Amino acid sequence: MRDKEAYLQSPSRFLARYVRGRAAAFGGLLALVVGASACAVIVQYCMKLLVDSMAAPERDMSAVWGALGLFIGLIATENILWRFSGWLACRTTIGVGVDTRLDLFEYLSGHPMRYFTGQFAGSLGSRITATAGNIGALTNTFVWNIVPPCTDFIGAVIIFTTVDWRMAAALTGFVALLAGGLVLLGIRGRPLHQAYAERANIVGGELVDVIANVWAVKAFSARVRERERLAHKFGFEALSQRRSWMYLEKIRVLHDLALWVMASAMLIWAIRLWSSGDITPGDVVVVSALTFRILHGSRDLALALIGTAQQFGFIAETLRIIGQPHEVADNPGAGQIVNRGGSIDFEHVRFGYRRDQPVFDDFTLHIPAGQKIGIVGSSGAGKSTMAGLLQRLYDVQSGRILIDGQPLTNITQDSLRAMIAVVPQEVSLFHRSIKENIRYARPTASDGEVIAAARAAQCEEFIQNLPDGYETLVGERGLELSGGQRQRVGIARALLKDAPIIILDEATSALDSELEMEVQRACAEALGDRTVIAIAHRLSTLTAFERVIVLVDGRVVEDGSPWELRRRSGVFEKLWRMQVDDVSLDSARRTGTGTLRV
Repeated sequence: MRDKEAYLQSPSRFLARYVRGRAAAFGGLLALVVGASACAVIVQYCMKLLVDSMAAPERDMSAVWGALGLFIGLIATENILWRFSGWLACRTTIGVGVDTRLDLFEYLSGHPMRYFTGQFAGSLGSRITATAGNIGALTNTFVWNIVPPCTDFIGAVIIFTTVDWRMAAALTGFVALLAGGLVLLGIRGRPLHQAYAERANIVGGELVDVIANVWAVKAFSARVRERERLAHKFGFEALSQRRSWMYLEKIRVLHDLALWVMASAMLIWAIRLWSSGDITPGDVVVVSALTFRILHGSRDLALALIGTAQQFGFIAETLRIIGQPHEVADNPGAGQIVNRGGSIDFEHVRFGYRRDQPVFDDFTLHIPAGQKIGIVGSSGAGKSTMAGLLQRLYDVQSGRILIDGQPLTNITQDSLRAMIAVVPQEVSLFHRSIKENIRYARPTASDGEVIAAARAAQCEEFIQNLPDGYETLVGERGLELSGGQRQRVGIARALLKDAPIIILDEATSALDSELEMEVQRACAEALGDRTVIAIAHRLSTLTAFERVIVLVDGRVVEDGSPWELRRRSGVFEKLWRMQVDDVSLDSARRTGTGTLRV
């Protein structure tokens, strides 16, 4: 297991990583809280000194004023330490929250694409945010609800020893039994808390999924249906939450009962010792004050330990989903790719999404640098899989893929993908301005370079007609734009990247024929001597390409120029004629002239 993945295997390792990363801050925070809590305990002892001084027959006012001065000074010191601890806790907790979200996002983004197809995007995002919140809650719980009661207990044992060692021993034994029981009960309840965390994340993801597809909900009159479906899901989540919550309440009842017994016993014991003259009134005061302080502190401690178990459950559930080992990872010693023009080689590649159903088996293909090649074939032939393997979205099961003679497994994924620009069929844009979306390919590009790429992709005209031009926000996933406009922005983004290899996956499928021809002509010059792989169902887009390969069941069955393949009267010609027939039929229907024969 890689070191960078090891910390994701358990909540304790995960938390330890951030404590070690800010060891000085956490150490200072612990010291401040312990110091403040110790001051609060010593204040109780000062109260004993004050009472005993006032009750003494000789009425020594210097002792009275001395005890009072120490009492007031400790209260001031305690307040100062608490305020410093609050300032430091704020900085530390917020900083850890930022680090946590960044680390989880970085690791999440390393998963292959099929991981994301099986997860709700909203659920993943909420898991990351909730985990940062849980770490903050754990930090605050430890600082404010665990350390102070523990410090109070240690201080109380020391002070009780000065009163009667038997009271100190009884207090120690009782608290040890109580704490042990709470820990055991907290561990037993962890499955309930994890079940609630899992259900809450799933339901949150489904809610986001419905909202993201609200158009379909409206179009199919499904509002009532979706409400009933969500009510059913929310019901299961509420059941899990009630089980988790009521388990905590049962523990709280047991805790309160135990503390009532402890407080009553200690006070009765102290009164009996006073009545027999074994302790002073000040001792009774300090025993009473510390007993009630421990009573309230241990209640906070019990709730904190139970809440900690619940928060650990949430973190464990997130790590179970996000912390899965990466299927595709950089090999140790992987280096940066060297650009030598963009030649591509598939050598005896075998790959399947399931090992027993290969998409490619002994697949070999050479694409020289600078060649414009089209990939055609029926659905399931392996066209998009080929593009995904080239980007190393998946790893081959045998064989290898090389770019400029360099095996993909010998280079880092980021440097590999920097060599490749992709225009998918469904272009997804960020909810940012058009300029930002185009510039995303190359953040250092000037405004002039962005505009030039937009013009080459025939974006200029529709952008100028938008309310804010290049500064217009495109909406979530770019839905404020039409499909054709999103595709043209995607093409502009790919051109701006200026990568030596470009993959066009049905990049103009949403454009009409006339606009498609204009985009092709404009892009031809911009593409220059780059290597271009165009996956196409519309064969007319490949007429200007120098080479086309036809895939059938993961095998190359035809390879040549478009016109050579047409003359062979093979699979390509058959597909070509089918499309011509479909276009002719569609044209006849529009013009009302009947069915045309070709």
